[in-house]
Amino acid sequence: MTPHNIANLDKAFRPTSVAVIGASDDATRISGRALHYLIRSGYEGAIYPVNNRRDTVQGLTAYASLSDLPAAPDVALIALPSRLLEDSLTECVDMGVCAAVIYAAGFAETGSDGGQLQDRLAKIAADGGVRLLGPNCLGLLHTGSGFTGTFSSAFDAGLPTPGQVAIVSQSGAYGGHLAYLCEKRGVGVGYWVSTGNEAGTDVADCIHWLALQDDVEVILAYAEGIRDGDTFRAALQAAHDNRKAVVFMKVGESEIGAHAAQSHTASLAGADAVFDGLCTQYGIYRARTTQEQVDVAYAASRGVFPHGRSLGIITVSGGFGVQLCDAASRHSLDVASLPETGRDKLRALNPMGSDNNPCDTTAGWLNDMSLITKTFDVMYADGGYDSIIGSFTMLPDSPTYGDDIRAAIGAGTSRFMDRPTVLCMEARAEVVEAYEAEGFLVFDDSERAALALSALAQLREGFDREIGALSVPREQVDFGSSALSELDAQRLLVDAGVPFPRAVLTTSASEIPDAVAALDFPVVMKIVSPDIAHKTEIGGVLLGIADAQQASAGFDTLVARARAAQPDARIDGVMVSETCPPGVETIIGVVSDPVFGPTVMFGLGGVQAELYKDVAFRVGALDLAEAHRMIEEIDGYPLLTGFRGAPKSDIDALAELLVNVSRFAVAHSGAFASLDLNPVMVLERGVLALDSYLDVSLG
Repeated sequence: MTPHNIANLDKAFRPTSVAVIGASDDATRISGRALHYLIRSGYEGAIYPVNNRRDTVQGLTAYASLSDLPAAPDVALIALPSRLLEDSLTECVDMGVCAAVIYAAGFAETGSDGGQLQDRLAKIAADGGVRLLGPNCLGLLHTGSGFTGTFSSAFDAGLPTPGQVAIVSQSGAYGGHLAYLCEKRGVGVGYWVSTGNEAGTDVADCIHWLALQDDVEVILAYAEGIRDGDTFRAALQAAHDNRKAVVFMKVGESEIGAHAAQSHTASLAGADAVFDGLCTQYGIYRARTTQEQVDVAYAASRGVFPHGRSLGIITVSGGFGVQLCDAASRHSLDVASLPETGRDKLRALNPMGSDNNPCDTTAGWLNDMSLITKTFDVMYADGGYDSIIGSFTMLPDSPTYGDDIRAAIGAGTSRFMDRPTVLCMEARAEVVEAYEAEGFLVFDDSERAALALSALAQLREGFDREIGALSVPREQVDFGSSALSELDAQRLLVDAGVPFPRAVLTTSASEIPDAVAALDFPVVMKIVSPDIAHKTEIGGVLLGIADAQQASAGFDTLVARARAAQPDARIDGVMVSETCPPGVETIIGVVSDPVFGPTVMFGLGGVQAELYKDVAFRVGALDLAEAHRMIEEIDGYPLLTGFRGAPKSDIDALAELLVNVSRFAVAHSGAFASLDLNPVMVLERGVLALDSYLDVSLG
């Protein structure tokens, strides 16, 4: 983000003066609400209502035009119909306004005419150096200064409680809903912005700017689509580098393009799957529900993250302990046993309770509150847990025990406030707030509590991960515009560091004996044609060929099958290659994502790839650490580590291959549509790609 971009977003979010163009005296109208909010919030900057029909608007002096203002405002809130917007925005440029917000709808979302008007507005703003928000947006606000440049009804009752959370949303209605729920949940919001049609400012711009602000710790984001992959990745990089928790809700799924029929990778790489991989790559938490998004924001806004995933559980009932164990398992939290020293202490402390994790204290501690204090201390000190969930039902709400319970829990956790302690309870709002004021997270449901802790662990893992943009020089190559045969693809990929079995191309049955003399039998034979992508589907592969005589006969068989299946297919010949030793079948692929560019896929190979969809995606060039994380991410990873006595696969070689493929993809970005290496056999030592398909038809 350039200094100019930072400066004009500074002015947009924290202006010292605001013009409301088309301001209405009626505070119930869209054109009057922003002005009403500014006055009500006590905004200390200059407010200039612009209305050529009134001398005053809502008690403030009105100006007939922007040029009549005593000084150029930092921000213009434009509440005018679409027919007046070009002239108004041009006036903003001439006046030296830093940022403009257009509320009106009826642009690109309505069709070509509206899209053309939107394009003209974007050009006026860009050429004039005005930061444009909208059109078709609900504006923005900053609670710290009282700036309320929005008409959203989410703020009818007043500005949000100030806090460390920022909300950026393409949808103004959803963004307003999030702000309302955050206020209800006790989550303070410092910044809020609706980007609408994003003619000048998109979600990525806002995330990037917010990531640079010292008074922001958590960014809640909502988008239906990403328009610029490079700026979006730069924004996520900025959030990572500044340790800002990004909790993203992205909706909508779509297929990647027209090449899915030919490429296994493309058929699996819907936009949603690629976005998931991007979130994992940059340590972004992707929420699937609105409640989840708010819960994670609530937990992350406290700024305390677990160092790992080990979880201690303390309950007043064994049943709640079982529930929490199940929830922990679903969310990859480790309910590890308490070491023997700790168990000895718990037995001595509370003979009627359990002596392990989870720890059921029973109700006896109500007679001696020090038991709960000491239990927390033992679990943290001896168990070394990264976090603890305590389940106390409705007891903290008890007029008899409530204050003493809070004091006892506080005493037991006071030495361990560097990690999150979560309490599951049902209690009045004031009781919950008292616990939260002492640094505890409070949930009324075991599942939500476990999910929030898992999200905190995931965010912390992302913070601690080194993510650097890898520079890969672009290579000026021309692969041609027609499909490549497997052998052509192999020749290109070998130079990129992709290993294949030894192989020769034969063009007639008669040359087979001499051609295969240097190969070790048994061999594999495959038809070679740029027009036949999936050879197994036409019987175009023969396995276990024992000698040259069988190979000669196999040549004629393969050519005949290819001619029968696809009479017009170009046939370059038959490739004869050495048989690969046994190993684990995987797939490595690349697609050219229309937004994010070269995107690498890894998963189980062969026919399992599309059947189980057990795959992981990453965008751009990978380093070895990211390649290893990608490999470990798939459910089938245990197959590579020696599952049920099988030999351990060479995961290091596999990771190196992923790095090589990713760098080939970035170096040749734009030169091909997709690449499949399927299967890639992972051996005890080394890896071998057994089949390759490189699609250079870019459509």
